[in-house]
Order: sequence, then structure tokens, then C-alpha cells
Amino acid sequence: MAKKKLLIFPYNGNGIEALDCINLDNFELVGFVDDDLKKNSEQFEIYTRDILQKYKEFYVLAVPGSPASYLKRKEIITSLGLNDLDRFITAIHPNASIGRNVKIGANCLIMAGVVITSNARIKNHVCILPNTVIHHDSVVNDYTLIGSSVLIAGGTTIGESCYIGSGTNIINDVSIGEQSLIGLGSNILKNVTSNSKMVGNPARDLNSHNN
Repeated sequence: MAKKKLLIFPYNGNGIEALDCINLDNFELVGFVDDDLKKNSEQFEIYTRDILQKYKEFYVLAVPGSPASYLKRKEIITSLGLNDLDRFITAIHPNASIGRNVKIGANCLIMAGVVITSNARIKNHVCILPNTVIHHDSVVNDYTLIGSSVLIAGGTTIGESCYIGSGTNIINDVSIGEQSLIGLGSNILKNVTSNSKMVGNPARDLNSHNN
């Protein structure tokens, strides 16, 4: 059976790391799509967005975002004009552990060493970096980025378009409001309201601190 052709957007660290998570028995990488025409690669072809519309049979993995741009992930991914979720793939590293009754949406990237346990739900357009553990019955909503070595205890809900910094620990049964930034190595011991910027142990909201 012919391999499905795949484009990765953009040409960034997440995109390069995604190559280790893609089943190359099923997909053939055509190249990367990027808005920065100054980027170049000796190893990969880099295309403009035009290729997304020219070859509508090509599949896509879209993994933009960083602590500086996480709030724009939804806007950036939507701007690709891929209204059909079926054009997106989800890439799961073979060394990730996905538990019983876990549900994972479209356009998700789950890297090596990630553990997701019973009944957790990962919605669409989520990136999870290496060695993060998401426990039972937790929910990660659309467009959220989760760093490496994060521990999310059972029953936690993380809102849309959040950034959870590497090394963060989140206690069970709390909620993280949408569009929140959790700084590196923070310990979250209570609910976090939307649009917060949490840092420290225990974490405090920089927005409140600055007011």
C-alpha cells in the first residue's frame, strides 16, 4: 500500500522532533512548510503555504508554538485553512505509553517517554514533550502545549491554549484556566484562573503580584 504523503508545519524544534514520532511505514515526509522564507535546510525541503492547497491529498502535522507564542497557536493553525480535521495526523512516539480508554484527538504530537493513563482525554492540536506523565481522568483541551517531565495528577483539567512549562507538577483534581502560562518547575496546588501566569513553589500568579 502506498505511503501517505506528509507535510510538517513549521520548520521548528517541535517539527524536527516530530520526525522521531512518525510511523515511516505509513507516511512519507514531503518536507516542511514555513512562513519564514529565510529558513533553509540541507536535509529537508521547505515550502510555502501554497503547497497545502495545491496538494490537498497531503496530510499535515502542525506544531507551532513556544512560551512566547502559545497564545497565537489557535490563530496560526486555523490560518492554514485546513478546515477538515481528517487532513491532520496525530504522531505518537513508539516509546510513549497510552493507557486504557485514553482518547487522543487530531493533530497531536506525543513524544518519547510520555505516559497517559486510564480514561485521560487529549483533545485536538496538543503537543506533549518527552517524559511527561498525565494521570487518570485528566483532560487537556485544544491548542495546549505541555513541556517535558511534567506531572499532571488524576482528575486535572487544563484549559484551551495553555502553556505548561517543563518540570511542572500539578496536584490532582484542579483546573487550569484557558490561556494560562505555567512557568518552568512550578508546583500547582490549587485552581488557576484563566489568563494567569503562574511561577514558583507553590506557584503564584504574576499578574496578581504585579497589580
